[in-house]
Amino acid sequence: MLGQLIAALKSGDNKLDEAFAQFAEMLHAAEWMFHEANGVLRGDKLDVDVEVPLYSKDQEINTLLRTVRANILTHLSVNKIADIAGCLALMSVAKDAERIGDYCKNLFEVAQYYTSDYKIDRYHEPLEEICQNVGGLFPLVIEAFVESSTKKAKKAIKAADRIRGECDAVEASLLHDRRTVATHSAVAYSLRSRHYKRIASHLANISTAVFGKIEDLDFRKPKKEKPDPVTDKTASQ
Repeated sequence: MLGQLIAALKSGDNKLDEAFAQFAEMLHAAEWMFHEANGVLRGDKLDVDVEVPLYSKDQEINTLLRTVRANILTHLSVNKIADIAGCLALMSVAKDAERIGDYCKNLFEVAQYYTSDYKIDRYHEPLEEICQNVGGLFPLVIEAFVESSTKKAKKAIKAADRIRGECDAVEASLLHDRRTVATHSAVAYSLRSRHYKRIASHLANISTAVFGKIEDLDFRKPKKEKPDPVTDKTASQ
């Protein structure tokens, strides 16, 4: 979908060209926010050093979103042969990029409010791996978008699906944990897991727009549920 629109940029429409460049800028800004927020979570950076530039970057993303929308509307109003579906897709995924910025800001706020160490390895280690995997999604999604690469977009979607499953596993483990976990620690681990999952989901949605249909945006095909061995055993008795 967006791949066809990207190819049409050579037509010389400056407004559409600007909209694509601004969307790419939004993704790069969100990637920067992600790494800065996690730097504070890991203790590599101080929140007082990151807070102002991070919130300023979030405002830049918000401004870019409004500009993207304005340029798309200008393009549609003056171009009789505009790819309306592609333009709507670009407007939709620009909102995804803006939401990623919000979730990166939320990650930073977890680091601000939860000042204890992440000492519970059964949660901390999986979340650190998830963090690295989400960080690796950003350049892949940006490349898929810029290059209009279906192959890279599908690779990003598969990676995002794995990340979401890993996040679900962390949350399920927290809910079923019978051992003593301090409330503030459980909340911090759960919030990190949820924010990572939402960032991965928005990146997957952007990837879907590279080759999918506009009606598929914001929706993921449900996975087939695996049989529950406990339930199946009980039902067979």
